[in-house]
Amino acid sequence: MNRIDTDVAVIGAGTAGLAAYRAAIAAGRRAVIIEAGPHGTTCARVGCMPSKLLIAAAEAAHAPSRWAEFGLRLDGEVKVDGRAVMARVKRERDRFVGFVLEGVEAIPEADHVRGRARFVDGRTLDVDGRTRVRFGRAVIATGSSPSIPPFLRAAGDRLIVNDDIFDWDDLPRSVAIFGPGVIGLELGQALHRLGVDVRMFGRDGHVGPFSDPALRAYAVRTFQRELALDADAEVRSIERDGDQVVLRHRGPGGGEVTARVDYVVAATGRAPNVRGLGLEHASIALDARGVPVFDRHTMQCGTAPIFIAGDANDDLPLLHEAADEGRIAGENAARFPDVRPAPRRTPLGIVFSEPQIAVVGARHADLAPGGCVTGAVSFENQGRSRVMLRNQGLLHVYADVATGRIVGAEMIGPDAEHIGHLLAWAIQSEMTVARALEMPFYHPVVEEGLRTALRDAQAKLEAAATRAAA
Repeated sequence: MNRIDTDVAVIGAGTAGLAAYRAAIAAGRRAVIIEAGPHGTTCARVGCMPSKLLIAAAEAAHAPSRWAEFGLRLDGEVKVDGRAVMARVKRERDRFVGFVLEGVEAIPEADHVRGRARFVDGRTLDVDGRTRVRFGRAVIATGSSPSIPPFLRAAGDRLIVNDDIFDWDDLPRSVAIFGPGVIGLELGQALHRLGVDVRMFGRDGHVGPFSDPALRAYAVRTFQRELALDADAEVRSIERDGDQVVLRHRGPGGGEVTARVDYVVAATGRAPNVRGLGLEHASIALDARGVPVFDRHTMQCGTAPIFIAGDANDDLPLLHEAADEGRIAGENAARFPDVRPAPRRTPLGIVFSEPQIAVVGARHADLAPGGCVTGAVSFENQGRSRVMLRNQGLLHVYADVATGRIVGAEMIGPDAEHIGHLLAWAIQSEMTVARALEMPFYHPVVEEGLRTALRDAQAKLEAAATRAAA
């Protein structure tokens, strides 16, 4: 059996793992990185990048549907070549993966261990029964995998996860997507706009990442105008029939509807890859899901010389968060036991649907009752949005009554990816609503909608101050 002694052992060569390894090396420590699966990061292989490639094709295909309202006429029709669409998705996906692989291949061979790691004790890893790695500190960065509800398995080999879509050679005729969350909404709308018959099923009225009831209800109404979306579905049976899947579910009037689809897509969330790591031997506390209990400012698991970063900790499964967490974990592993808390960025999540969705800072569900006011704006009559025929949306900005600071926001609407960034920067800068209103706003721009919401919040803050003084 091979034996390796190292200062820092990093388990996983995704975004968080690579960041942790580089941080440990930069601090002058000996480090190894252990990986059992394909290299290339979730984002590049099956996440952020291939999904945006599919969405870009869908946006191009959908654009002519608005031409008539602008007074434009198209002789003929736009045809979607599914094979050409998927060929570009895979070609560009492979290009992005190649950039990641260049970074992995730059790691010295002596630092790269291939195989599946498992804790033997709090200082030792076994890799596939062939290698023992004795470490001073370890970083768990094993990522996540799609989570599939058991009832969907009746679809057999016609059940796929969102990752599998990017290996298609052609677009199917029809799909049923379970889970209208971030991934389900993006892919479901994109496939629909590329000519695929899409049915989408959710639970308990949840759509996207919203916790604000008003935003959630608005999103359901908006997407139902375009998609066959049941946000509170009752699926009564799923069974294979030849090369298709037959679904029986509750219809709009309560009766039973039968649908036949080529594929069932499980977009029902992801689970951290912590099973099989032997964490019970690592002398660290685990929560009810088997995920290590950790400090999100140090990434340390209790007081042990073990850290966890990225999707594996199931905190904020986003690429930029994984990169930050990997760096923090790697730096603290290198300097252990001198572990230091690191500042975290304002949470920012974006959904690239149309309308786009952004959730920034504190969510509605995080707000203390009575502690905040909500500034609101509808984009349905917002000038620039109407000019572009993109006038759908609602923005809620949350401001702290005691300090006047902007603390969070939830939004569906045009250019949410950009407005979300502006709000994240304002929150991280601890900007008050009054100070934000002193910033320049050009005319006519979508950001004027943000100003309207801020003015509404400021009026409510002033009213709250008046009531408190009375």
